[in-house]
Amino acid sequence: MELTQNQSLFLSVHRFLNERNIESYLVGGFIRDLLLGRDTADIDIVVKGDALEIAREMYLFTGGTYITLDEENRTGRIVIPTGDSERQLNLDISSLKENIQKDLSTRDFTINAMAVNFNQFIGKISCFNDLARALVGIPLIDPYNGQQDLQKGIIRAVTRDVFKEDSLRLLRAIRLSAELDFNIDTETQNWIKEDAIYIKSVAGERVREELLRILNSYNSGYRIKYLEETGILTNLVPELLPLRETTQPPEHYWKVLDHSLNTLVAINFILRQGRWLCPEEGILEQVPWSSAEEQYFNKQVAYGSSIAVLLKIAALLHDIAKPLTKTITEEGKMRFLGHEKEGAIMASHILNRLRFSTREIKMVETFVRYHLRPTQLTQDDIPTDRALYRYCRDTGEGAIAILYLSLADHLATRGPLLDLTLWEQHTKLVKYVLNYIYQKNKEQLKPQGLINGHDLINIFHLKPGPEIKIILEAIREAQAIGEIQNRDEALKYIESKLIHRTGSKT
Repeated sequence: MELTQNQSLFLSVHRFLNERNIESYLVGGFIRDLLLGRDTADIDIVVKGDALEIAREMYLFTGGTYITLDEENRTGRIVIPTGDSERQLNLDISSLKENIQKDLSTRDFTINAMAVNFNQFIGKISCFNDLARALVGIPLIDPYNGQQDLQKGIIRAVTRDVFKEDSLRLLRAIRLSAELDFNIDTETQNWIKEDAIYIKSVAGERVREELLRILNSYNSGYRIKYLEETGILTNLVPELLPLRETTQPPEHYWKVLDHSLNTLVAINFILRQGRWLCPEEGILEQVPWSSAEEQYFNKQVAYGSSIAVLLKIAALLHDIAKPLTKTITEEGKMRFLGHEKEGAIMASHILNRLRFSTREIKMVETFVRYHLRPTQLTQDDIPTDRALYRYCRDTGEGAIAILYLSLADHLATRGPLLDLTLWEQHTKLVKYVLNYIYQKNKEQLKPQGLINGHDLINIFHLKPGPEIKIILEAIREAQAIGEIQNRDEALKYIESKLIHRTGSKT
C-alpha cells in the first residue's frame, strides 16, 4: 500500500498537532483497513479538544477543503484532492470522549473500535512507504477484541445501543458486510431488525452515501434484499410496501416486490457484477458485452454514483407504481397502464428525499419512464430507423442502460421458467439496437437544424405556437433517417407533407 501522498499528509498533520501539544489517536476504519491490507481513502483521527476548531485551522496546512460533518458531536472533515477525479482522501477529525478507552466504547462495531497513538505511528511511517508495516510493534488499543473479529470475518456491534445512538449504523453494518465480504453476528442481526424503524430519522444525504457504497459492491442485489428482510428498506422507502402483496399476470413468476428486488439481482448479473439466483447456463453468453459497454456503465454521474449504480436503483424502482395503476378488465385481464410514467414521478420524489443530485434523479427518471420501450420497438421484425431514432431521441444518454434494464426485467419476470428461445430473441434485439447506436454518431442522432422557427413563420406564414415545434422535430427525424439531406429538401418536405397534413396554408 504505497501512499506517498498519505505519508506526506500524516507528517503535516502530526506537525500541526505536535506544535499545539494536542493528544491524538488514529482510530476506526483506517486501522481496520491497514490490518486487512486494504487501500483506504478514509483516515480517522480523534483529538483532545474541540475537533471542529482544530479541523478548521488544520485544513490550511493540508491543501484540502473543510466540511462540518456533525456539529453536535464535533466532527469535521478535510477533503484532500488526489489528482484522480474519482478519488479523494477524507481526513475525519473528531473530539476525544474523556479518554481513548471511553471513546472506543462509543464506536459502532468491534472492528472499528481499535486505535493507535498517533505519535507512536508517526515515528514509524518515516521508515516505511507501506503504512501497514508501520503498525508492527505499536501497541494496538483493542478493548473489544476487534482484531479477533477481523480475523474471523465478523461484524459485531460494540453495545446493544449502537443503532439507537446513530441509526445510520444500520446501513453501515450491511455496507461493511458487503465491502469486506464479512458475516454479521447473529445477535447484531437481531438488533438490526428490532431497530430498523430508526433509519427514518437519518438525514437523506447520509443515507445516500451508504446506499451508493452498498450498490457499488459485488452482488449488491442480495445486500438490498437483506435490507428488505431486516425492514430497513421499506422504512427508507415506504412506497415499496404495497408491492409486497401485489400480484401480477401469469407470465410473472414473482409478486411485484420480489420481482423488483430480483430485477436488481439480474442487473448485477448482466453487468458481470454478481450471480443470478436461477441456473445461469446459456443466459449470459447471449448478452452483448465489450469494453465499450463496460466503459459506458462505469461512467461517473456524480461523486460515488455511476450509470451502473443508477441503473440498479431504477431496477429496484421500475415497477414502483404498479399497485397504484393496477386494474382488472371485464375479461379478467390484469393491467398496469401508465405505471412507467407514474413510476418515474414516484422515483423522482424518493430520490429527492434521499438528496440525490438533479442529474442523478433525471437519469433514474429516464430509466424508469422508458423501461418498456425496447420491447415495444418491434413486434415481429427488426425495428425501423424511425423507431430507433425516436428511441434514442427520447432516452438520450440512457439508451444503452435501458436496453440492459429490459433484459434484467425479462430475467426477473420469468425466473426459473425462462424460455431460452425467447431470451435469445430479446438479446438479438438488444444487439441490433446497440449496433445502431454505435454506428450513428452524435450528429446523426441529433442532426443540425436545416431550418428554424423563423423560416416557418416567414416562408410558410405559420403563427408561433406548438405547431412550430412539431414541424421542426419532424424535420429532424426525417433528416436523421435519411429522407432529407439539405435545406431545399427540408422546405419541400414541409410543403408536401407537413403543412397539408396540419391544414395550414402557405
